[in-house]
Amino acid sequence: MLFKGSGVALVTPFNESGVDFETLGKLVEYHITNNTDALIVCGTTGESTTMSDDEQLSVIKYVVDKVNKRIPVIAGTGSNDTMHSVHLSQQAERLGADGLLVITPYYNKANQRGLKLHFETIAKSVNLPIIMYNVPGRTCMNMKPSLVAELAKIDNIVAVKEASGDLAQVAEVARLVPDDFAIYSGNDDSILQLLSVGGSGVISVLANVCPKETHELVYKFFEGDLKGAKKLQLGMKPLIDALFIEVNPIPVKTAMNLLGFNVGKLRLPLAEMDNNNLQVLKQELINFGFKL
Repeated sequence: MLFKGSGVALVTPFNESGVDFETLGKLVEYHITNNTDALIVCGTTGESTTMSDDEQLSVIKYVVDKVNKRIPVIAGTGSNDTMHSVHLSQQAERLGADGLLVITPYYNKANQRGLKLHFETIAKSVNLPIIMYNVPGRTCMNMKPSLVAELAKIDNIVAVKEASGDLAQVAEVARLVPDDFAIYSGNDDSILQLLSVGGSGVISVLANVCPKETHELVYKFFEGDLKGAKKLQLGMKPLIDALFIEVNPIPVKTAMNLLGFNVGKLRLPLAEMDNNNLQVLKQELINFGFKL
C-alpha cells in the first residue's frame, strides 16, 4: 500500500515566470508539519493539463527532492494518450517518485477492453505502484468494478481512487478486489462512507486547506472513534460544498490565496470565481474558523 490516511491533491502555485517553486516548497513543509500522509503532485487539482511536460517533470523532481522520503510522493502521469502516459510515468520513475496516479482516458475515452489495455500498457512500462483514477464526472468514462478487479491482479496496480460518487459501486469494488488492494476516496464529502466499506483513505482537495482535520477524520475511523470521524465529516460538509461550488481547482486555489498561501493565478481555461460564489466561499471559510 502506497499510503494510508490523507493524501493531498496538491495545487500547483504559479507566478509570471511559470511554477513558483519557492511557494511550492513552503506547501510541502506545511503538509508534512500538519500530518498529511502523502503528496499527490501534478494531478488534475494541480492543473497538470495546462503544464508542459518539462514543467510537470520539474515539479515532480522538486517535490521528490524536497520531501526526501519523509512521506510518499505520488506523481500524476495520466493522459488520454496511452504512450504519452507511458513517457510521463517512466520519467517520474526516473526522478524518484514513490508511485503514480493515472486517470482514465478522457474525451476519446475507451471501451472496457481499451481501458484494460491502457492500464496494462502503462503498468508494464514501469516498476512503480500505480493508483488508477476513476472520475466519470470529469472524463465521461466509468471503470466497472469487474474491470478494477481484473486490473488489480497486475502486481504494480495497487489501488484505485474512486470518485464516481456511487457508493454501491465502491462497495462492489471492495467486494471483488484483494484485501491488500487500496481504495481511496476521490470525494471529500463521502470520505467516511467510503472508509466504512473498506477504504484506505482519501486523495483530497479539502486537505489543501484542512490537512490536520482530513488526516484526523481518517484515523479516527481507523482507531474506532466513529463518533469523532462523523463529527469531522459532517462539520466540514459546508466548507467542502463551498470548495466545489465551481469546477475544481478554482475554489480551492481561491481559498488558499484568501488564506495567505499566495499560490498565484489559475491558468486558462480556468478563470476567477463568480462573485456570488466567492462570497459563499469566504463565508464558509469564516464559519469554519479561518481568518481572511
